[in-house]
Amino acid sequence: MIIKQLSVFLENKPGKLCEMVETLANNGIDISALSLADTAEYGVLRLIVDKPDRAKDVFKEEGVIVSVNSVIAVAMDDAIGGSVKILKVLADAGISIEYMYACVGKISGKALMVVRTDNQEMAEEILKNRGFGQINPADIYRI
Repeated sequence: MIIKQLSVFLENKPGKLCEMVETLANNGIDISALSLADTAEYGVLRLIVDKPDRAKDVFKEEGVIVSVNSVIAVAMDDAIGGSVKILKVLADAGISIEYMYACVGKISGKALMVVRTDNQEMAEEILKNRGFGQINPADIYRI
């Protein structure tokens, strides 16, 4: 399932991550998943939240550089090697992974993986055809 993800650019300074998360909390926005990749001076905070459009507006009001991207959320077995099945399907189709991270959800016995590929639509279709990707929005957005 293709979902919305926020990408927030923030300075790599003490307290900046806390400010971003606190801004969301103060506006009643729930975080389902986050990933932080940093460089020496800046980081990219990737977030899955229950109200992505509202979160984008809140960040922009605060002067924060933010974008909304499409990513794939896919359920995998919450067991050793669970991610291998998904990655193998994508690799066999010649689809490259730009980045990925796991997150919590509400599906018993499953973990959720968030994936950005070089061909989102093709990856989503292939995963659906192989029995992956049947996620209700409430499972990832925790509505």
